[in-house]
Amino acid sequence: MTENNKAHEGTIVPDAVIHPGSRVLGADSVIGPGCEIGREAPATLINCQLGSGVKFGGGFAEGSVFLDGANVASGAHIRPGCLLEEGASVAHTVGLKQTILLPFVTCGSLINFCDCLMAGGTGPNDHSEVGSSFVHFNFTPHADKATPSLFGDVPFGVRLDQPPVFLGGQGGAVGPIRVAYGTVLAAGSVLRRDVLDPGCLVVPAAPKAREKPYLPTHYRDVRRRMHANLVYVGNLRALRSWYEEVRSQVLTPELQTGALRVIDLVLAERIKWLGRMEAKLTASRDHLAANGGSATVLDEHDDWLEVWPQIESFLGASDFGGLPAPALSPSGPYLDWVRELNADARDDISAWLGSIVDEVTAFFPAP
Repeated sequence: MTENNKAHEGTIVPDAVIHPGSRVLGADSVIGPGCEIGREAPATLINCQLGSGVKFGGGFAEGSVFLDGANVASGAHIRPGCLLEEGASVAHTVGLKQTILLPFVTCGSLINFCDCLMAGGTGPNDHSEVGSSFVHFNFTPHADKATPSLFGDVPFGVRLDQPPVFLGGQGGAVGPIRVAYGTVLAAGSVLRRDVLDPGCLVVPAAPKAREKPYLPTHYRDVRRRMHANLVYVGNLRALRSWYEEVRSQVLTPELQTGALRVIDLVLAERIKWLGRMEAKLTASRDHLAANGGSATVLDEHDDWLEVWPQIESFLGASDFGGLPAPALSPSGPYLDWVRELNADARDDISAWLGSIVDEVTAFFPAP
């Protein structure tokens, strides 16, 4: 079967293999040609859409999409809102939620990688990697999840020509952060800051041991945190435009609908958490103002609270704006078509998708 996903119709094609003990549930379920489910352990898939040749070794997945050649080992726990593009893979006992992996991104074993988007690499032998036992920390002492992290990006990631990102095993990242292409995070490290310069080996210093009074109601890095959230939202909007304008020409209607449903779910979740931050930051500002908070920190609170109604209105609009989409007509296998794009076409893609991101982030520029 081709990577175009045009080869099947219906819910479960005849040549799909579903091993005993596995279940496929939900009216929106689609199992494409050459798929194999439950070879390693029983599997439960609920309202998931699988392209061609997807291997799901065992575990659980709901409300997620797996494009051609995606591979999931046993013990998976994949909650709604995940999108694994062509050749993306996860090893055994991996937890994902609202996680988007662009082609060939690979996750090792015993990983929790929720609320992330990852890109990078050019093929199955040159791919971004999340090392075993890596954790993306996505819940804060403030009891919020305005913490999505971006490893690579969409405007350049869809081109399949960027250096991979490597996140060493037994490590972690504290969201929200942004990580540039070519970053290598040393094994055993916990990343707590952005890495915006490409091609860096990062060995974070261990935090200094200390005990001091701490109020989880206080926010002290508002501009960095909220800008990172807008960058993430902008990339999701760019990815949605990519699916509407380009992917729609090569995906089956079921996979296209499923992918857009996933992206919309993740967008809605991000906007929901940004909305909840209004009350949290109002309370934080009041606490800080009453307890000698610095003028700089208070100004960051005020700046966000002032601009949030405009952002909320903008994000609620159906028009994603940006530059006009370039004329792109995928032909043949999708991955081969992307790799064969000339330099001008690649630049046009990045400029178009980047302009969508820029429209969102312009509301609250980087610190």
